[in-house]
Amino acid sequence: MQKHWDVMRTDNAGESWIEVSGNLPSDFGFPIEVHAHEPETIFVVPIKSDSEHYPVDGRLRVYRSRSGGIEWEALTKGLPQRDCYVNVLREAMSADSLGPCGIYFGTTGGQVYVSADDGDSWDPIVCHLPAVLSVEAQVLP
Repeated sequence: MQKHWDVMRTDNAGESWIEVSGNLPSDFGFPIEVHAHEPETIFVVPIKSDSEHYPVDGRLRVYRSRSGGIEWEALTKGLPQRDCYVNVLREAMSADSLGPCGIYFGTTGGQVYVSADDGDSWDPIVCHLPAVLSVEAQVLP
């Protein structure tokens, strides 16, 4: 769970929670997504603070943990790494059920990005929309 401040984890269906923000550059943000096939793999997009809704240092980075939040790695390949002042809202990140898992997110700047390789690299699939409020992925039979 990402609850504005802190990324949290439960291992007992919500009876108790532990904070797993670890080495994230900020523990503030909105979206969180769980990998479709690897429940210990999660993705978040931290932002600077509740008064500054843009990526830390103006660098758009998705963070992935393959350890349920113990350790985080920045995923930057294909994402703007300077002068990027957009936000990713709570409902604007999604994963598909393909293998490898596709991850999608939209920004308040009107961009939608996709990763077809579990987050290792990103491509913009559209760039000139109004602010993206929600992204949902569905795999058709």
